[in-house]
Amino acid sequence: MKPRILAFAGSTRSDSYNKKLVRAAAEGARNAGAEVTLADLRDFPMPLYDGDLEAQGFPANARVFKKMLLEHAGLLIASPEYNSSVTGVLKNAIDWASRPEAGEKPLACFTGKAAAILSASPGALGGLRGLVHLRAILGNIGVLVLPDQVAVPKADSAFGPDGSLTDDKTRARALDLGAGLARLLVKIQS
Repeated sequence: MKPRILAFAGSTRSDSYNKKLVRAAAEGARNAGAEVTLADLRDFPMPLYDGDLEAQGFPANARVFKKMLLEHAGLLIASPEYNSSVTGVLKNAIDWASRPEAGEKPLACFTGKAAAILSASPGALGGLRGLVHLRAILGNIGVLVLPDQVAVPKADSAFGPDGSLTDDKTRARALDLGAGLARLLVKIQS
């Protein structure tokens, strides 16, 4: 059975470096035999998490995003770094998805999943500080995060006009990260 991976970026910007980066990692996962679904958080606008809103009923887009998480065994997440941490849109999506609905175990869409994380940033560190926070968040909600990660510095010059990584070594690292997640999921599922 092919492992199913949900790939998305923690950015809603149309020309996001992280959307480009996650596509490279997704290609690596596909090349390794995984079925990859690319999602865009822009397609799932959600209100800021609020317990009062939750009490009124789960927002439709939060429910759709959560269903996608439930249907996939692995996650490829490319997260920009905003002020040394994850983006608000990514944290908000995780917060909504983490809430149990009737008849559902807590953290059902995260527990037992495996993830690979990446980041691209115009800065010199490539978003590494934000990946530390993302790794902690995911680990605390039951996601096994691969020890390897990819951070692409100077992202404003790292991608060509077609959106692909211009440096062969960086591209190979992104492909390898996606492939590594796919291989891990095959081992876990067999």
